[in-house]
Amino acid sequence: MIISGKDIQQKRLKKLTQKIAKLEHKPVLVIIQIGDNKESTIYINQKIKFGKSVGIPVEFYQLESTVELEFIQKLISDFNNDEDIQGIIVQLPLPKKLQKFQFEIIDAISPEKDVDGLTSTNLKRLLSNEKGMVPATAKGVYTMLEESKIDVVGKHVVIVGRSVLVGRSLSQLLLNKDATVTVCHSKTKDLASITKTADIIITATGSPRLITKQHVSKGQIVIDVGITSTGELLKGDVDFESVSKIVEHISPVPGGVGPMTVLSLFENLVD
Repeated sequence: MIISGKDIQQKRLKKLTQKIAKLEHKPVLVIIQIGDNKESTIYINQKIKFGKSVGIPVEFYQLESTVELEFIQKLISDFNNDEDIQGIIVQLPLPKKLQKFQFEIIDAISPEKDVDGLTSTNLKRLLSNEKGMVPATAKGVYTMLEESKIDVVGKHVVIVGRSVLVGRSLSQLLLNKDATVTVCHSKTKDLASITKTADIIITATGSPRLITKQHVSKGQIVIDVGITSTGELLKGDVDFESVSKIVEHISPVPGGVGPMTVLSLFENLVD
């Protein structure tokens, strides 16, 4: 069975638009992109398009990859102080020059406007299982499982990828939901021997076809968060053609986690 994020997004869209209709003032989302990463641009375009479809203004600011840290922080500070803006995100990943400043840049965002859930304040709330903004991709993956009637309680979930954006935040969210979680990464030895033991495999590395039929077993659920642009095509971490013939449930790329991340971002914004 294919788990379609696009279909789930459409299912939850009605509830979201009803919430928006009840608001006295429509929230405004600001997206800041630094550089011109192709995968990031794809996600940003999806967010702008989604915002238009639900009547939420999205302001997009693209900065050169050579921009200085102080300029970025000042720009974010201005948005923090602007009462007309309710949500701010800095699209990740950052250019190499700025990656060492990632936490400083993200933490410049006010936690109340951090709709991507990546400031230290919101990550600490996630770690402590307290109410806060849950990172949009992690929330999107969990919503996808929940809407597909897949219970994670007591299940062994293997996450491939340890980024804060997906792997680490998702592992904590699933632990909070009583799953048993194993996190694998580029230094993990004999990855296939671990992924084969999982009830649910979630991969988020941006390495096309990393997960093959040798990594999976019958009855498993596979969620592919990875996205890589190869010319005009988008590819996930999973060799979909071979793996889909073995496992019970699988999400595609595109049309899987991507639409759920966008939905979750706007649900956070409206909340």
